[in-house]
Amino acid sequence: MHLYWIGIARFLREMGDTSLEWVLRESVTGEVFAAGHAETGNDLPGMLSTARAERVEGGYRFWGHKMFTSLSPVWTRLGLHALDNSDPAHPMIIHAFLPREAEGYRIEATWDTLGMRATRSDDTILDGAFIPDRYIARRVPPLAFDLLFLGLFAYFIPPLSAVYYAVARRAADLAIASVRGKSSLGLTRSMAYHPEVQHIAAEMMLELEAMGAHLQQVAQDWSTGVDHGPAWGMKLLALKHHCTESAKHVVDLAMTMSGGAGMYKRNELERLYRDVRCGGFHPANPLLAHEFIGKMALGIDVAEQPRWG
Repeated sequence: MHLYWIGIARFLREMGDTSLEWVLRESVTGEVFAAGHAETGNDLPGMLSTARAERVEGGYRFWGHKMFTSLSPVWTRLGLHALDNSDPAHPMIIHAFLPREAEGYRIEATWDTLGMRATRSDDTILDGAFIPDRYIARRVPPLAFDLLFLGLFAYFIPPLSAVYYAVARRAADLAIASVRGKSSLGLTRSMAYHPEVQHIAAEMMLELEAMGAHLQQVAQDWSTGVDHGPAWGMKLLALKHHCTESAKHVVDLAMTMSGGAGMYKRNELERLYRDVRCGGFHPANPLLAHEFIGKMALGIDVAEQPRWG
């Protein structure tokens, strides 16, 4: 999911837009492209921004506080966005790539999290960081649903959903294997013959079968160019919500099946239980997913204002 910029560049090229073709060329030479969209106080990442961009000679300067900056120790090109409000009547969201060697930014080591420890997504503080014009990727109005966002959804959501599906599948496999060899004084055979254990196993399989089929269909439709038109946004958001929320349920069931053994750090289930909790924090979170999917189903523009307050 941290490499979706390559997918976006490929998608735009396939659509006849070569503006990010240089991303493909640089990635081949070893540049590492990372995501810098998340911000405190912004529940519409990419479409709005709490960061500020100011046009200067030869490029833009950026100020702001980015969180969940993926691949913090190793990225060489940080894809980010900020608001240029120099013309209040026509504000623009500026999408750009910050080179690692640039000045005017710092990385704060904040990655002390429930799960996903290995991603090392620290905060990035922009303090007048200069990005030259050659790394300015796009200028779009706030809340505009640009092709870039469709590409972002398509190359972020299915791989992300597959990760959480895999977490759920692994948890179910571990729990089922453990219960087959687990004895009880109340049974003459293993706990696999307990009727409620069988019920839990069935619930896990029902969820996993639905997740796997959903994931396969959406990924296949995108890869083969099926034209769902405007419904693509809804389909991708629905996939993410389904897989991350169902994965939590499957892992919870696996923990119930495993019993107290799942509490110990030495048990892999304990780590999977923590990791799966992170699914709801990835965009679109359950709040935004329900808002966007509901609006799309009702034929309402997702940028419709006001929202609630």
